[in-house]
Formats: sequence, structure tokens, C-alpha cells
Amino acid sequence: MTPPEPTLSVVVPMFNEESVLPLLAPRLRGVLDGLGEPYEVVAVDDGSTDATPAVLAGLRRGWPQLRVIRLRRNSGHQAALTAGLFRARGEYVASIDADLQDPPEAIGEMLALARSGGLDIVYGVRRDRSTDSPFKRWTAGLYYRLVRRLVGNSIPDQAGDFRLLSRATVTALRELPEQRPVLRLVVPWLGFPSGEVGYVREERAAGSSKYPLSRMLRLATDSITSFSAAPLRLATWFGAGGVVLCSVLLVIVFVAYLLGHTVAGWPSLYVAILFLGAVQLLCLGLLGEYIGRIYVAVQGRPSYFVGSDTLEEEPVEVVSAAVEELTTTAPGPRTAR
Repeated sequence: MTPPEPTLSVVVPMFNEESVLPLLAPRLRGVLDGLGEPYEVVAVDDGSTDATPAVLAGLRRGWPQLRVIRLRRNSGHQAALTAGLFRARGEYVASIDADLQDPPEAIGEMLALARSGGLDIVYGVRRDRSTDSPFKRWTAGLYYRLVRRLVGNSIPDQAGDFRLLSRATVTALRELPEQRPVLRLVVPWLGFPSGEVGYVREERAAGSSKYPLSRMLRLATDSITSFSAAPLRLATWFGAGGVVLCSVLLVIVFVAYLLGHTVAGWPSLYVAILFLGAVQLLCLGLLGEYIGRIYVAVQGRPSYFVGSDTLEEEPVEVVSAAVEELTTTAPGPRTAR
């Protein structure tokens, strides 16, 4: 028996979050129960290797609105978030990370703003990031400036994956052909009516960050190459600049040769080989990044595989009741005449 459709779905992607779940569950449940709306919490376990599945199973026994989707392998934050969004059933779908750096209390404000303004998207915008390290703030600011410069000002500044989407927005996302969408860029690209709710970013409640520098760099690369051909044009400009610089160096070396200030041959060869080699390798790398994305798109492989969904599991109480009903209503054995 499938539960009734909820008004609000809250998607929480997580990977190895056993230490923060006991803090997240009571705080998130208190907020959602206080809204007075039918809701579901879609916890997407991204192939955790710690006790996260066991903790979720324990929480679900006392929290009927908790729904657990487990991916067969670790597929990454964006893939887990996409899996939760596409399987959520609510009229509105909010997404929030499990680390409690984004306050669950803002979800009610997002829902109220979406309804009062007829908005399809409400972004959670970090007005204060003083709890982050200076390096984290600097790299985040650099990322948003770069993305807004290349993609456009439609990207909200300091808005991550804490947002509220309408059912129409989720449906539009499902229709896009991208295999690995960067949602913080794809959602603004839709251009649907949107608003913002500001909040203070808190410290991680427990556990360690799942976004080290390497993943941040990968996210930045995916963001740029997914939405802009500017790096390819940059390669063209590098090539043009290389031609100009080599022409200038040629003139300088020729003058030095006439003045007898050089050892014949080595300066021009040394400079030209180093410079042109670096430019060629950079351009090849940029071309390879785009060709790699074309290759992945042509393959059409899904970015995640769902192992289980508790919504699709028949509750034990329902099964027992069905068996009892069949037992009491089944006809007895016929007697021979």
C-alpha cells in the first residue's frame, strides 16, 4: 500500500554520516512536524561504508515519514541528490545536506515564500559564512565569481544545493538529457520564477567534510565545461597570443644576433619550445575535457543505480493483515457427495 502523496518532500543526500544523523533527525523532524503539512523525508544513502544504513533503519522504525533510498555504489553528491529529487513525490521538494550547516528551520520560510509569491524555485543564500575557514570562503567566492562571469548573472551568489523546487521544476529537470547535471547551475538556467531566503551558515554538527579540495576543483571544472565554451575560446586566444609573443621574441633574438650578444641558436629555440609546448598541452587538455564529456554523453550510462527504496517495500503490518484476511475468507475444502 503506497502512502498518500505528501505536500513537501525533503531530500537529504548522505555518505558516511553516522555521527551526524542522531543530531539531524530530531531537529529536522521537529521543524517538519511543526509545519502541519503532509511530508516525507527522502534520505539517499550514497553507498555508505559505515553504520549509516543501520542508523537510518533504526530512525525509520519511529519515524514513519522517513523514506530511505540506498544507491548500489558511491556515485557522488550530485548523483545522490538527483536520485532523491527524481523519486520524491511532494508538490514541493526541498534539498538539504545532512551536516546541519544549512538550517532546517529555513525550509518553512522557503515554502511560505514559494506559496505567497507563486515561485517555482526558492534558493537558500548564505548571507554569513564566518564559520567557514578563510580559505574556504576565498575559494567559494572565487568559484561564484568565475561561474557568474562565464555562465551569467542568473546564478545566485552564495547559493549551493539548499533550495526548494516546485513539482513543475522537478518535472522539467527530469526532461533534460544531461547524464550528470550540476544542479546549482541547471536549476537557475531553467529561468523559472525564483526567490531567495538568506541564512547564517553554521559549523558542521559532527563528522568530517565530504567535499575536500579535490572534489571542489572537480565541481568547478564540471560547472565551467558543462555550461560554457569559454575555455575553448581561451585556447584560441592562447594560440593567438603565442603567435604574437613568438614574433616579438624573433625580433629580439634577431637584433641580439646582429649585436653579437648571443650564443647562436639557443635562446630562440629554448623560449619558443617551452612556451609553445605549454600552450599546446593546455589547449589539448581543454579539448580533451570537452571530448570526454561528449564521450560520456554518447555512452548514455546512468550516473547512479538504486539498490532499494523503502517506499516500494510492503510493510510487515499490511502483509500480515492481508494474509489474515485471505485465511478467514478462503473457502474450506469441498466434501465429496
